[in-house]
Amino acid sequence: MNKQDSVIEQIKQDRKIRAGDDPRRLEHFGFKVHSQSDEDGIIEEIFNRIGIKSQVFVEFGAETGRENNSHYLLEKGWTGLWIESLPDYAKTIRANYQDAIGEGRLKFIEAAVNAENINDLIESAGITGEIDFLSVDIDSNDYYVYEAISVIQPRVVCLEHNHSYPPPQEWIMPYDPNFRWDCNSSAYGASLVALEKLARRKGMVLVGCGLYSANGFYVREDLVNDAFSPPFTPERFFNPLDYQKIVSFPPRAAGDAKPSNSHPFKIIGGFVKIKTKQLLKQILGKSN
Repeated sequence: MNKQDSVIEQIKQDRKIRAGDDPRRLEHFGFKVHSQSDEDGIIEEIFNRIGIKSQVFVEFGAETGRENNSHYLLEKGWTGLWIESLPDYAKTIRANYQDAIGEGRLKFIEAAVNAENINDLIESAGITGEIDFLSVDIDSNDYYVYEAISVIQPRVVCLEHNHSYPPPQEWIMPYDPNFRWDCNSSAYGASLVALEKLARRKGMVLVGCGLYSANGFYVREDLVNDAFSPPFTPERFFNPLDYQKIVSFPPRAAGDAKPSNSHPFKIIGGFVKIKTKQLLKQILGKSN
């Protein structure tokens, strides 16, 4: 068995271990096109179940745009907003996505988001009301920024939680608008339990988590029905983070419509987040 086949078999085994045979568990549908690991497939499957309306997304913590949770949506004809604070990442977005920005399909704002400015930033891009998808991944004040959002009402939300505090731990970092993520510290963001409670107060239901990543997926309560697998609890959906498997998760070609369960995971290269590379150095004692 070659390395690629071995990785695929491991993914299948881990799906079986973590999600069993339940056909409504989202882990079975994950795949990667431009996401960090299996988020693209999970997001696509959620919308297969609840339907698509506005085809509008908002993502902050967009990084270079090459690897995030809405790049694949952009490729599929969606429109939306990216917000990124790091100048080098912002420069890359402007260079690589100038056509999409120029055509108005993608709005981009270079800014550090906080609880005080997030609504103004989103509204300044001309986006208000119901949208299809919101992704929050800033490794800092995620809880407080998501809590503050009121100008949009997303049907689906992806929130990154801090894997260092598994259920039943409820943990939230103190609010600090000047906070910067440090790979040597686990004191950032919020736990899955804390984010799930916040999301539920905002009318959202946790319907699953990534197979290896610290991403939770939430669907508006009135859209859940019997399309997802109850009980909808952090204890049931939390999966341990595995950076090595995230890095080795094989991308597939964009536009390939084969189901992720049987897809051979065509390798098309990859891009590893700076954050993940730093953490791997810390965990493995290697440089990448």
